Amino acid sequence: MNSENLIQIKQFCIYHEIEDTFIAKLNNYGLVEIIVLEEEQYLQPEQLPDIEKMIRLHYDLKINLEGIDAIAHLLNKIESLQKDLTATQNKLRLFEQYQVD
Repeated sequence: MNSENLIQIKQFCIYHEIEDTFIAKLNNYGLVEIIVLEEEQYLQPEQLPDIEKMIRLHYDLKINLEGIDAIAHLLNKIESLQKDLTATQNKLRLFEQYQVD
């Protein structure tokens, strides 16, 4: 894998003024995926919005890692349910159109 599009954890932590152990703990909970290349640790750019939310939850709101894990699980569940609802609404619209014609 190429490290060009990856975010180095050390730099990310310096920018956000957090300990790199926080990212390691998120990884242990399965909340982020750490990529190791040539003995350096990286994050995928797609993960950054979620990680930044977790940073705010932990450092600003003082929510522990167990709480962050529960919140992340619930947010993922809500997102999944919203996708299901949208798909169901689309099917209903098609059905309603078919019934009118």
